[in-house]
Amino acid sequence: MSHRTASAAPHLRRLFELLAAGAPAEELGAVVAEARRAGVDARDLAEVEGATEAALRVRNTLRQHRRRETELTALFDTAGDLAALRDLDAVLRSIVRRARMLLGTDTAYLTLADEEAGDTYMRVTDGSVSELFQKLRLQLGEGLGGLVAQTARPYASPDYRTDGRFLHTGSIDAGVLDEGLVAILGVPLLLGSGSGGQVIGALFAADRTPRTFAPEEVALLCSLADHAAIAIDTARTMADARLALAELAEANAVIREHSAAMQRAAESHDRLTDLVLRGGDVSDVAAAVAGLLKGEVAVHDGAGWPLTATGGHGGGLTDGTEHPAGAGKAAGGQEASGAEETAGAEEAAALVAAAESSRATAHAVFRDGRWVCAVLAGRELLGCLVLYGRPELDDPDRRLFERSSVVTSLLLLLRRSVAETENRVRGDLITDLLTAPDRDPAGLVARGRRLGIDLDRPHFLLVARAGDAARERLADAAVQYLFGCGGVSAVHEGAAVLLLPCDGSGPGAAARAAAGQLGRLAGVPVTVAGAGPAAGPRAIADAHAEGVRCLRAMHVLGRDGGGACAAELGFVGVLLGEDHDVDGFVAATLGPLLEYDAQRGTQLVRTLRAYFGCGGSLTRAKEELHVHVNTVVQRLDRIHALLGPGWNTPEQTLELQLALRLHLLSGG
Repeated sequence: MSHRTASAAPHLRRLFELLAAGAPAEELGAVVAEARRAGVDARDLAEVEGATEAALRVRNTLRQHRRRETELTALFDTAGDLAALRDLDAVLRSIVRRARMLLGTDTAYLTLADEEAGDTYMRVTDGSVSELFQKLRLQLGEGLGGLVAQTARPYASPDYRTDGRFLHTGSIDAGVLDEGLVAILGVPLLLGSGSGGQVIGALFAADRTPRTFAPEEVALLCSLADHAAIAIDTARTMADARLALAELAEANAVIREHSAAMQRAAESHDRLTDLVLRGGDVSDVAAAVAGLLKGEVAVHDGAGWPLTATGGHGGGLTDGTEHPAGAGKAAGGQEASGAEETAGAEEAAALVAAAESSRATAHAVFRDGRWVCAVLAGRELLGCLVLYGRPELDDPDRRLFERSSVVTSLLLLLRRSVAETENRVRGDLITDLLTAPDRDPAGLVARGRRLGIDLDRPHFLLVARAGDAARERLADAAVQYLFGCGGVSAVHEGAAVLLLPCDGSGPGAAARAAAGQLGRLAGVPVTVAGAGPAAGPRAIADAHAEGVRCLRAMHVLGRDGGGACAAELGFVGVLLGEDHDVDGFVAATLGPLLEYDAQRGTQLVRTLRAYFGCGGSLTRAKEELHVHVNTVVQRLDRIHALLGPGWNTPEQTLELQLALRLHLLSGG
């Protein structure tokens, strides 16, 4: 019986099936053993062995192709991430994660250069568990990463702890030990190529067990590093582009804003220029500026007193007709109280200080909730422009406000020049009125009307005097003081003479208001005597004569620097006054006592006369009055309460005794 050998065909078919199924090499190698056990003859067994070797080679080739396909897929995915770059951190995390996956390492991480610190730092980690490792910073040349950054070449260490090719430092070794890393592969992140490439960081893959990295693994990590470098460079370029676009947008906004400001400034300039050319006044400028700046504007003179205003600012000014000559008056024509005058003076002083600060800085200044800009003619302070209601003023509006002060100064100079010219002509009229009032009264009145002065209307006449050195300044101050109020001034016999319409007050009040204002305008104390009301050439001349006598008496009485009229100088005023108003003097001096006696039937006036007649002796006075001494004391206490604490001073005593004598002579 013949022996039949087994066929090799089933075993060859088995190799193809295992190869198609992607079986491991061990299963492919087991096919030869199966054929040998099956009794395949030697020649067929050799064929099976040859086929097995070929199958193993095919399997390795397929494995390499699949691995390469996986790597290429990862690189394509990374390229896709770069193409749709939105978040740099997300792209870098994806690259590090793929590096760890493709190389099959325990961890992967990426470091970037810090140009300011001059070292590198951990930017992204994947698979890391050590906080110390994640916070490592490496200087150039330190550790494997420092060596990669310094040489711009990849380095692989199968056992980091025993590798002597790079500088070990305590901090780096401690971080690597804390992470438990052993085998590390690092490749540079390069921008550019060749010797001119710039290292901006490094990409690493690391295992916690010893390992030798194959060349294809190094090449793969280098490819991923190139993608990371591109991502970083693209992100930086996009950031620079966004910054440039933002700067361009900002510059464009500034240009548009500047263009709008220039257009607005040009329109404002045209509006103010047209206003001046049409003969506009300071009040018109204030209204125009208020409209342009959406605020309220006031114009003040060099002493800080209001000339015109909008919106109720500037001491009650609303129509642009008020003037310092009326600054001593409150609403309704009543004389302002001492507190109101003090407050007004403090406000004026504060504005002058702010205007001086504006002049020093050559710009508007913000003081006490308002903007103040000096109005200058050369270095002379003509006044100031004040803006209310705009605590925040941008540069274009501020420049507009400052430019408005130039227009205001021009108008103030024009007004002052016109006023000075008119005042010189009117001053000639005043001189003729005072020197020859009876020569041609009708002609003087007619001349006055042609000059805008109605001499038949009641006027106050003020005579003002300062030191000889300040005479010229006083004359200029008088022009400024009367500016806009319908009055006129002239220098006559060394004194300034002011003729101004009556305003419902008395000559004493007008004199006091003028003394304060003229003193501030001239910068020296000014004494002012008031007379009137007077209407007509002769009455005005007589009022001047009375004012001169009153001014002389004020000097003798030591009242320089103030203002008063003859009626306010007591018995001296009676002697100086043109009409010698005895009854007025008695009423002004004894009025409270006379009224008290009339209402209550007492004898205070008689008691006071007896007291003075007895030389101030209470005993003799009680005998003359036939009353008890306590009664005299009680009456004197009442007199003290009615006349005030200064009634028994020498000066007041003299006036009281004179008034008692005149009252007795007049039948009282």
